[in-house]
Amino acid sequence: MKSISCNYYNIHINDWNSFQSLYKELTSSNTFVLVDENTEKYCLHMLLEHIDSVVHVIRIPSGEQSKNIETCQRIWSFLLNNGADRNSLLINLGGGVIGDMGGFCAATYMRGIRFIQIPTTLLSQVDASVGGKLGIDFMGFKNMIGLIQDPSAVFIFTEFLKTLPHQQMKSGYAELLKHGLIADKHIWHRLSEKTTFENLDFETLVYESVMIKKEVTEKDPHEKGLRKILNFGHTIGHAVESYWMDSRTPLLHGEAVAIGMVSEAFLSYRIGKISEAVLFDIRNTIIKLYGHHPKYLKPTEEILHLMQGDKKNHKGEFRFSLLESVGNACYDIAIDQDKVTESFMFYKEKMG
Repeated sequence: MKSISCNYYNIHINDWNSFQSLYKELTSSNTFVLVDENTEKYCLHMLLEHIDSVVHVIRIPSGEQSKNIETCQRIWSFLLNNGADRNSLLINLGGGVIGDMGGFCAATYMRGIRFIQIPTTLLSQVDASVGGKLGIDFMGFKNMIGLIQDPSAVFIFTEFLKTLPHQQMKSGYAELLKHGLIADKHIWHRLSEKTTFENLDFETLVYESVMIKKEVTEKDPHEKGLRKILNFGHTIGHAVESYWMDSRTPLLHGEAVAIGMVSEAFLSYRIGKISEAVLFDIRNTIIKLYGHHPKYLKPTEEILHLMQGDKKNHKGEFRFSLLESVGNACYDIAIDQDKVTESFMFYKEKMG
């Protein structure tokens, strides 16, 4: 069991006793649990074993396609119709979509009720659950509507990872790799040597990754500067993810970010930040783990259009978070469209 103290809340890893203590301490008027069909089936019973009161279960469909204002209206309506007041508690039991949208609904319902994040995927445990970012997608752009609001606490249980399919584990692993690339070269080198996601010490891996994100977000809680480094791989990755979201072959978040990290590593090389050797090490490592999928960057104009809605952009310029070296990152780097197109071409090239 490990705990991490943040400025206004704590993150507990594999600690049901702390969950039970906080739950009793909050003395909520009533409790709601937000789930999708997967977490209702595989995770909800584990949570309910540690709650000794009646809860209201709110069910929504899984997937990024549900992360919209229409689903929020369903959640708000359920809260209102079932007597949720200012002293109610919402527990978000699920991956990044549940945490982002459930937190957003809690933070806006009656101008804010308390909520607890219990992330159940590797991706959400090391990324979405930390830092207080909440929100939904809007008009095809990811996380366009939202706010920053801390939960009452975050509880991470690595036992939930046993319920995940391989593809979901692979998606989350991309964020572990990203944290190593931007903040800790030793973590990057250790993770880049792996060829499988089996038999890993996830309690330690999650703890190390959460510590990186926690330290960055506490220095810059509202993403005015340093926190932007966490977006490495995401400017291109989010656009790719959004474009293919409603297709027959959608990408999970981490799979899209893997493509984005290769392309944005090229941009880091193209402006003289990293060497060619480092660039190819990153490319070869990521493609070894995630495969090579050039088709996802072929609709170049459409992906560039989606990138224009990225929140880091300034006065119409693309702004990127890039690598200074392995383990160090920089932010607010203006990159012209021609170089971005070059980065797509680099990713699409066959491996030598």
